[in-house]
Amino acid sequence: MNIVFSIFQQTMFFTIPLLIVALGGMFSERSGIINIALEGIMIMGAFVSILFINQTQGFLSGQTQLILAVLVAAAAGMLFSLFHAFASINMKADQTISGTALNLFAPAFAIFFARILQGVQQIQFTNTFRIESVPGLGSIPVIGNLFFKNTYITTYIGFLILIVSTVVLYKTKFGLRLRACGEHPQAADSVGINVYKMQYAGVLISGALGGIGGLVFVVPTSTNFNATVAGYGFLALAVLIFGQWHPIRILFASVFFGLMKTIAASYSGIPILASLGVPSYIYKMIPYIMTLIVLVFTSKNSQAPRAEGIPYDKGAR
Repeated sequence: MNIVFSIFQQTMFFTIPLLIVALGGMFSERSGIINIALEGIMIMGAFVSILFINQTQGFLSGQTQLILAVLVAAAAGMLFSLFHAFASINMKADQTISGTALNLFAPAFAIFFARILQGVQQIQFTNTFRIESVPGLGSIPVIGNLFFKNTYITTYIGFLILIVSTVVLYKTKFGLRLRACGEHPQAADSVGINVYKMQYAGVLISGALGGIGGLVFVVPTSTNFNATVAGYGFLALAVLIFGQWHPIRILFASVFFGLMKTIAASYSGIPILASLGVPSYIYKMIPYIMTLIVLVFTSKNSQAPRAEGIPYDKGAR
């Protein structure tokens, strides 16, 4: 039973950043802007927030420090995503090229400034954020072991973001306008919706969640940041497509890919898998092989916003 609890908790560590970043990509693409810069945004958010933790760990620790780091990561992600928004919306640039440029820029920026600031590219931090047991809730049979022991507050932040995203997208005027801009911006413009502002909002939300996702990926799985998020931004794009740009489906897709990542990372601790004698590199390939397989079967029935990736020209009809 302990193995089951361990696998579930590890799956959550991989699932939550995927969920947060994929939801960020959803807001951008629902507004009509393709955002493949999620990898770069994650790196930038992780870099700035882990640097913040590194610099403040002498007088801050625990959940207060982590919550402040989440806010820093969101701000860094939003600021970095502004470049993509300006290029895609104002300059009508190819959104794929713009996103690729940011993905190339982010790790180089993180390495360069980390070496300037501290001489090495790895940024170390002390992990004081793990919650051994949530008071009261940790003693609940089964559920307590699954959700409220050996966990991080970022897990609960991830589920809160999911709930808020679902409500905002489907129960608010803002969400309706955002979806309208991604489906038919000309029609939205004709009823007085400022398409450019909605697209900026979508990209900025995407940046905030992408930045948070970068921090959430690093904290439970490491004690240093080395200018990489292991391709998680690209995996989040696969989750977004598999989830068909719908929050609840994105949750299930995130859990699926999170489980695949857990198998790849922890196969040696799972007796059944360890006894098979399969080479380690096969297990490490599993998440990416499954990504290709899933995309082959889901991309044919894609329900992507119809206007995504098409620069909106207010004067065109």
